[in-house]
Amino acid sequence: MNNTMNYKGYTANIEYSSEDECFVGHLAGIHDIVGFHGDSVNQLRQSFEEAVNDYLKTCEKIGKAPQQPYSGELILRMPPKVHAAIATKKK
Repeated sequence: MNNTMNYKGYTANIEYSSEDECFVGHLAGIHDIVGFHGDSVNQLRQSFEEAVNDYLKTCEKIGKAPQQPYSGELILRMPPKVHAAIATKKK
């Protein structure tokens, strides 16, 4: 089962709240807290898109750059010997 939705480069993690009897979602990969909910999948999708659009508009209004979920950079640590072997390996 896929528990995510995507819109405008943002991904949301989706859960079902038995306490609230609805679907609840939060944007993943950013520090700002953006949440939404819906009673059906269609309502959840609409609420998710509205939450992303509102987040982007609010950031613009207050002059803040919206956080991007993933930079595309991956920083790895490895032993210097392994790094040297990779850097000097001939193609």
